[in-house]
Amino acid sequence: MGKFLALRRILERDGIIGPRDIVEPQEASWEDLALVHTPEYMDKLRHGTLGRAEERRLGLPWSPALVRRSRLAVRGTIDAAWMALEDGVAANLAGGTHHAFPDHGEGFCVLNDVGVAVRVLRRGGWIRRALVVDLDVHQGNGTAAVFADDPETFNFSMHGAVNYPFKPTPSDLDVALPDGAGDEEYQEALRRFLPEAVNRSRPDLVFYLAGVDVVAGDRFGRLALTRAGLVRRDRRVIGT
Repeated sequence: MGKFLALRRILERDGIIGPRDIVEPQEASWEDLALVHTPEYMDKLRHGTLGRAEERRLGLPWSPALVRRSRLAVRGTIDAAWMALEDGVAANLAGGTHHAFPDHGEGFCVLNDVGVAVRVLRRGGWIRRALVVDLDVHQGNGTAAVFADDPETFNFSMHGAVNYPFKPTPSDLDVALPDGAGDEEYQEALRRFLPEAVNRSRPDLVFYLAGVDVVAGDRFGRLALTRAGLVRRDRRVIGT
């Protein structure tokens, strides 16, 4: 989508990244996607046979471009994970599709990028234990479902209590914040629960979903962080 390219251009304009920092991914293979997603669902994506109800739940109409974009995003997270193992930190500007379930997509999320990336790296022997730190304003129900029976992956989600999904899939650690929670309440919850997630998971690699929809005024969020509070949040996560 256009917002991802716009974000890249802002980072380049401000001198945060340069040409050598950018890796443009290929599409994730169907073999890799099958580590998370069911054959039936992948067939529907391949052949454009999603029903109307499935498209409504997804929130997007099917198209070849949608499938290609979604596969690119998944491979971007796989590549970023490899680079993080080598360099300490890396980011996928189009990642974080945490509402995608193994057998369907919803909430504008077609394929679960973090789920596939964890399984790809584990298959290759790169990691054993993983921690997902999901700080989007919406609970990561799809990721919770992907890892529901996976004791080697710990899923920590801190999100708004009164927001989509209204029937969350339980994570290993869910922290629901009330409407209007601002910087101090948010930071106190993160200070309390992030170390617990790290200590309980003992991860080889952390996948951080740095959702910005927790900022005051976001049209889909109901929290009230300032931009300075968002910076504090990210520094706390990366520095833990």
